[in-house]
Amino acid sequence: MPITAKELEYIADSMSNEDLLIKQCTAAAASCTNPQIQQVLLHQSQVHMQHYQALLNCLQQHQAIAPTQPQS
Repeated sequence: MPITAKELEYIADSMSNEDLLIKQCTAAAASCTNPQIQQVLLHQSQVHMQHYQALLNCLQQHQAIAPTQPQS
């Protein structure tokens, strides 16, 4: 069953949020002087990368059954 437009918007928003979190964690880790905190931030960045990839995989799996024309 194809995903709905609402679900597609939700996934796109979630991917955008995950991308922002990746960038924020990476930037914070780069400017952090405490190695333990830096390690936690880098780990969180990786976790958000995994979330982003999972969302992308979901879209790719549904691409084959997605409608090619707008639904009326």
